[in-house]
Amino acid sequence: MTSTNDIRRSFLDHFGKEGHRIVPSAPLVPHNDPTLMFVNAGMVPFKNVFTGLETRPYSTATSSQKCVRAGGKHNDLDNVGYTARHHTFFEMLGNFSFGDYFKERAISLAWDLITREWGISRDRLTVTVYHTDDEAFDLWRKIAGLPEQRIIRIATADNFWSMGDTGPCGPCSEIFYDHGDHIPGGPPGSPDEDGDRFVEIWNLVFMQYEQVDKETRLALPRPSIDTGMGLERVAAVLQGVHDNYDTDTFKALIAASTELTRTKAEGDSKASHRVIADHLRASGFLVADGVLPANEGRGYVLRRIMRRAMRHAHLLGSAEPLMHRLVPALVAEMGAAYPELVRAQPLIEETLKLEETRFRQTLDKGLRLLDEATAGFQAGATLPGDVAFRLYDTYGFPYDLTEDALRAQGLGVDRAGFDAAMAEQRAAARAAWKGSGEKASDEVWFDIAEAHGSTEFTGYSGHDGEGQVIALVKDGRGVEVAQAGDEVAIVTNQTPFYGESGGQAGDSGTITGANGVRADVLDTVKPLGKLHVHKAKLVEGTLRVGDAVQLSVDAGRRDRLRANHSATHLLHAALRHRLGGHVTQKGSLVAEDRLRFDFAHPKPMTPEDIAAVEAEVNRHIRENDAVMTRLMTPDEAIAAGAMALFGEKYGDEVRVLSMGRANDDDPKSWSVELCGGTHVNALGDIALFKIVSESAVASGVRRIEALTGEAARLWLTGREERLREAAASLKTAPEDVPARVLSLVEERRRLERELAEAKRALALAGPAQRDEAGPEQVAGIGFVGQVIEGLEPKSLRGLVDEAKSRLGSGIAVLVAVADGRATVAVGVTADLTARFSAVNLVRVAVAAVGGAGGGGRPDMAQGGGPDGTKANDAVAAVRATLAESVAAA
Repeated sequence: MTSTNDIRRSFLDHFGKEGHRIVPSAPLVPHNDPTLMFVNAGMVPFKNVFTGLETRPYSTATSSQKCVRAGGKHNDLDNVGYTARHHTFFEMLGNFSFGDYFKERAISLAWDLITREWGISRDRLTVTVYHTDDEAFDLWRKIAGLPEQRIIRIATADNFWSMGDTGPCGPCSEIFYDHGDHIPGGPPGSPDEDGDRFVEIWNLVFMQYEQVDKETRLALPRPSIDTGMGLERVAAVLQGVHDNYDTDTFKALIAASTELTRTKAEGDSKASHRVIADHLRASGFLVADGVLPANEGRGYVLRRIMRRAMRHAHLLGSAEPLMHRLVPALVAEMGAAYPELVRAQPLIEETLKLEETRFRQTLDKGLRLLDEATAGFQAGATLPGDVAFRLYDTYGFPYDLTEDALRAQGLGVDRAGFDAAMAEQRAAARAAWKGSGEKASDEVWFDIAEAHGSTEFTGYSGHDGEGQVIALVKDGRGVEVAQAGDEVAIVTNQTPFYGESGGQAGDSGTITGANGVRADVLDTVKPLGKLHVHKAKLVEGTLRVGDAVQLSVDAGRRDRLRANHSATHLLHAALRHRLGGHVTQKGSLVAEDRLRFDFAHPKPMTPEDIAAVEAEVNRHIRENDAVMTRLMTPDEAIAAGAMALFGEKYGDEVRVLSMGRANDDDPKSWSVELCGGTHVNALGDIALFKIVSESAVASGVRRIEALTGEAARLWLTGREERLREAAASLKTAPEDVPARVLSLVEERRRLERELAEAKRALALAGPAQRDEAGPEQVAGIGFVGQVIEGLEPKSLRGLVDEAKSRLGSGIAVLVAVADGRATVAVGVTADLTARFSAVNLVRVAVAAVGGAGGGGRPDMAQGGGPDGTKANDAVAAVRATLAESVAAA
């Protein structure tokens, strides 16, 4: 028997020997067609080559392309498991000519491979051509020698291929294999053509026209070839079976599920084993290509595929999660051809296990409630739509699962009623939003979300992507067209641009399209928590709703944002480790040039704390462990030790980021947090972490500001440069600056002490010693009044005490002037305090220098004012008040 792996290899080798470049399969998520959910044909990765938008260093190619048809208009999901040839995942073998060879060589290469290399009997083969394609008809007769009755002219679109309403198109020829008259069905074009006897195994597309508009079709200057052969179908032919599920790959996967479930693949169990085998392939490859289960977009299609298989595992009586235990069998069968399966095996297993564990809880509860809701129903009855909606909305039981479960019982579901209940819930949500005080102009986002659903974010795995414009908003209103110069909000069905949320700034970059369209994206926001809206200025061209565009995030800025965001996770963990488990995040800012992290802590961090936290973060950066991402429910994540971040709104599913290792002997992660932001792939991408400040922002809340990567390096470089400048000024080496500065500080303190002593001595040698006649007399009261420039106010009290001591009996007024301000001290000897209060006298002096008040004791009081130029007036004011008081007495 020829294995499927052998067939794939021989096909590629055949065309490789004929000069074709063997091109690896592209990922299942298309990067060149925003209208497709998944790559669904072998030519999709080459679409831009055929249209002339892209050139490659080869003119002929061959590939085995991974394909999925389980969403959108190409949806085979419901038929999988119940027919011989329907699959969600399949491989399409193809050969391509980009303006090189055309019909004759394409037919010759195909016929040679099928009949000579693979030995398929020509008597079993029938071909079709488009009814007006005489050239292809004649070539089949010439090259294959087929009789005319086995070259069937088909007048329908089945034999005329087009890329879309406009663009490259052309007639095609399909090759059919006759499985024998023991199987019902007739040849193509006959009334019985839908039977299983004649099976199409290869389609040769002759791309020779360009559809300009509905009426205009022009000949292409360089006709091309695009062929597609279903590997599963041709494997059935070459392995002598009629059913794709009887081929070696499927038999191996089905054998694994029969062994684990201890059930046979026959009777009622036959379809279940087939569903599991097919959906295992689709799930494994989608996860390997970066798709994870979610509630919308591609992730939702993957979840439907997974859950459909998991329900069939439930039907087989599997008591424990089954799907993840089948992954080794999948990798064994297909890992050699697709190494991404081998690399992603742990992630595939973990994703399937988590999803099935969760789903079993939903399934058990939902089926029980469904049984209660349909108790007493007769065959043909219909479940009310509001009941189906309640199962979905309250218990998380998907509508399609309700429909699938009831179909097996001969029951239906009122889809219209379900949709009406969904619409009613949306209307209530809108009304609640209106009442929350949000701007009425923002209601436009509700309209967009209801019409198109959430934006699918593709930026976790890359910076670039394709999208289709689903809405344009200008001045708060939806518009159909935007012109160069317009400031406009652009909404696409999918985008790699991250919308500002969770403290992380939104992405910037460019959006480009056909005919020179270019918009500069200045910011990306996330209204309603579900739309990624590009706030842009249209620089060139005209942009319309429905246009396909290329979206390119500013990769350098994104990388800086990712580094800062991942650093906040490491910082949070390091703070908790150093300061205690009471530390919780109270807010954050993740910008491209810095990060800010607010956290609960009752007191300032010590320099030792800051150094220890910084060192801990940098240790994990140097260890360069990969950052791991998982999807869980919030409850599961928190139970697993994840920290929920401040300010983040969580739905029923969250991304859990794990970073670093606790230590070499502990397999647990250092940091585990719930977070929807973008992060580095490995911690070494952060490069460097530096705390630049720690401060208080509120009672019990501290703030750290920090830098990473190049910004941290430049900050340190700047500090080093200033150190060198300081060293040069101090005429010492940089390493000796601290000692030199300490020496200068001590020298300054010594000089300040000496200066203070000199001023003190000068003050004591002032008016109090002006002549031998003794101190000044004011109305018979001994009086000292002096203004001292540059004296520190704290020295006044001591000088006043010394002046009072010299006076023996009297009043001393000293005014210190420094930095433009005046400080006044008044002393009254003990024998005079009954007649004069130092407090009253100092207030008179303070008023003279522009101040108010002053206080102390009757024997000593002090105050000050802002006008040091009036210092002498203060002394004079006390002198006058003293004279008046004596005279009045």
